[in-house]
Amino acid sequence: MCGITGWVAFDRDLTAERAVLEAMTATQLRRGPDAGGILLQPHAGLGHRRLAVIDIEGGVQPMTVEQDGRLLAALTYSGEVYNHRELRAELEAAGHRFRTRSDTEVVLRAYLEWGEGLAERLNGMFAFAVWDARREELLLVRDRMGVKPLYYRPTPDGVLFGSEIKAILAHPSVRPVVDLDGLRELLGHTRTPGLTPYRGILEVRPGHVVRVRRSGVSVRRYWALEAREHTDSLEATIATVRALLDDIVHRQLDADVPLCSLLSGGLDSSAITTIAAKELAATGAGPVRSFAVDFAGQTRNFHADPVRQTHDGPFAQLLADHVGADHSVIELDAAELADPAGRTATVRARDLPNGVGDMDVSLLMLFRDIRRRSTVALSGESADELFGGYRWFHDPVTVAAEDFPWAASLAAIAGAGSAPRERLLDAGLLRKLDLDGYRRTRYQEALTEVPHLDAADPLERRMREISYLNLTRFVCILLDRKDRMSMAHGLEVRVPFCDHRLVQYVFNTPWAMKAFDGREKSLLRAAVRDVLPPAVADRVKSPYPVSMDPLYPAQLRAELARLAAAGTSPALDLLDGRRLTDALAPDTDPQSVRLAVDLALDLDAWLTEYRVTLEI
Repeated sequence: MCGITGWVAFDRDLTAERAVLEAMTATQLRRGPDAGGILLQPHAGLGHRRLAVIDIEGGVQPMTVEQDGRLLAALTYSGEVYNHRELRAELEAAGHRFRTRSDTEVVLRAYLEWGEGLAERLNGMFAFAVWDARREELLLVRDRMGVKPLYYRPTPDGVLFGSEIKAILAHPSVRPVVDLDGLRELLGHTRTPGLTPYRGILEVRPGHVVRVRRSGVSVRRYWALEAREHTDSLEATIATVRALLDDIVHRQLDADVPLCSLLSGGLDSSAITTIAAKELAATGAGPVRSFAVDFAGQTRNFHADPVRQTHDGPFAQLLADHVGADHSVIELDAAELADPAGRTATVRARDLPNGVGDMDVSLLMLFRDIRRRSTVALSGESADELFGGYRWFHDPVTVAAEDFPWAASLAAIAGAGSAPRERLLDAGLLRKLDLDGYRRTRYQEALTEVPHLDAADPLERRMREISYLNLTRFVCILLDRKDRMSMAHGLEVRVPFCDHRLVQYVFNTPWAMKAFDGREKSLLRAAVRDVLPPAVADRVKSPYPVSMDPLYPAQLRAELARLAAAGTSPALDLLDGRRLTDALAPDTDPQSVRLAVDLALDLDAWLTEYRVTLEI
């Protein structure tokens, strides 16, 4: 896993622009702490920062292929291709000769053999750029589910690109400008594929290829969820899900560096950890190493609510004991979570404010501590979107609503009893933004993409829509979060539930099978029940934990009071003075404004660090 960046300019000589490429590449240092490199051609510059995972010595980048002293193609690549051994054998049979064991060289050779058709052949998480020196054109490719990020900014004579927006912002011609539509995208809970809040900066959409030629930029979709008739019985479907999971985890254990799992004690992470433990034991490579996050005093402070009914800690330990894992708990306290330095670090990692507070900060700190002992981690991310784990899949009112199903639930997930995060924003600004109207427009656009079967009954049709929205919109929010927080410490997180074979199969499984026993994630639960302790297998879904220490929201409010008193924060121009006064009043419960205060503090850190120009 790595950080990539580059610049293509057909009307200038980039061999004289090393300083600019070095500045862009330097922004990716945390993504690739092990090595770096730059390749300069007359009309293309590629930068790379490497996190060495497979073939430590051989996978140096940017990687090139030459013939008779002439450059054919160069690659800057981030990701893991899990079928690289099969592809290598196929390419060798076609006459290719390899210098390394790396999957990077497989991808480069695959481009030489199949051109942009290589994308359909790759199984993995990846984002890469190929400069074809023969044709003088650039290819940007992103994996099917968008696990690995890739952004680009078209220019009058080419393109700028990078794993993170900060790489593009490092170019001297780019200013960070956010207009009303950018703020709508930032605050509207929409996550529209292809867009970013920054004017002029786009993302390569999941499952897409962007080609840059002298004649301009073109985009091609190489993968999408398809509507297929599901003919398997329930028993066969359960068996197929299990067989796919076994194969996926087996492939994703491939690493030449220390590997671990992220274990919350929920169904998803427990399933991945257990299958990984079995695989490692079978090869004599065990025990599996696992990590969990918890908060100081959480056992004392925890109180069940409709969203989080149980504390993660005991379930994670139960599963770890069950598989004999080398388990560690990373415990964080309220002071560390509320420290402004941690907030600033999360904003820098994301290049954007997010306003979910300790859910981001704690993840960043968890990954910081894991990185001291492991380089690769397996995660249960995306199972809820795939198998129907969230409450909004099972609430008839939410299912029937003409809105993104998570929009009304995020405040509850971020902390029980907290008001919406937009609560402190200026009333005039909110009217101008019309976030509800923006979200309705994006929601209707998303529905037009959903592939349907002609004979589907109304409930099946609606649940297919809900599943599609989760798999193409909401999951991107969480994958972005996990990538940025992990790669800020050079930790590679793999997500087995995003394997496109599993996603396509389960997407077309009828809702009646996904919830056949009346519970969330019935299909996944049945597929892995035989290897889990009953208490873990039957545990009700619980979202990523938040600190329930009352000191945390109190410290947040104290920090906002300090900013308000100083009067110099650029975020104050976006806030409503009366609402701010009410939120800081002594008789206001800090928990009730926790999410809103988090957003205000995030906006302050973002506007201060990035010197954003708001054109609103």
